[in-house]
Amino acid sequence: MQAMILAAGLGTRLQPITNTIPKALVPLPTEGGGKKPILEIQLEKMRQYGFSRVVVNVHHFAGQVKAFISDYLESNDFPLRICISDESDRLLDTGGAIRKARSLFNPGEPVLIHNVDILSDLDLACFFRKHDPDLHLATLPVSVRDTSRQLLFDRQWDLAGWINRADGRTKWVEGHSSAEDHNERAFTGIHMVSPRILQLMDQWPDVFSVIDLYLWAASKGVVRGVDIPGLRIRDIGKPESLRNTVL
Repeated sequence: MQAMILAAGLGTRLQPITNTIPKALVPLPTEGGGKKPILEIQLEKMRQYGFSRVVVNVHHFAGQVKAFISDYLESNDFPLRICISDESDRLLDTGGAIRKARSLFNPGEPVLIHNVDILSDLDLACFFRKHDPDLHLATLPVSVRDTSRQLLFDRQWDLAGWINRADGRTKWVEGHSSAEDHNERAFTGIHMVSPRILQLMDQWPDVFSVIDLYLWAASKGVVRGVDIPGLRIRDIGKPESLRNTVL
């Protein structure tokens, strides 16, 4: 199994902490009194669930992340390959990051995409196995969460649109409209992509959002939402969440 950790963000919500270190290396306190960088937590989770190849994209303080990964691999003896997708020259947004990293993935295999600042109790290996790359361009685990931006799904849980409740903006998949009944759920920052959707990225620019890609691709194939009741999600890219998190 292979995965990509999106770790290139500027971490503006966590300033001034991220004025000197990248978000991926912000330390989290542990119950034993120690601390672990966010990226280390994610890599350990990937290894726990049996992932053998992980791509990490870098931009903000890229050298620090590269040095951490080098030290991490040197000090741990396990069969995990970590590849760097370097965005030092230009931050590419979530979709552009995946597009640039395509050559680092094992060809013909699906990829788990995971935001570095998302903690959850999702069984990543089970979710990986549930994704059907022949049927679905992408699979998105979703949850009921209090956030202004929501994804909209039809009765079959196929992606139908997106709405920002704060300003009323909406985006619709071709063939869908507000006249339908929709399931409204929050994006978790964890998703599976099939090799076919990676190929569809050829016609996209260097910088773009993966949500915009999904809204476009959902008119050409199936982008399926998986509602997981009780799924616990924590966005530790927010200062309050970071302060209240102990591993």
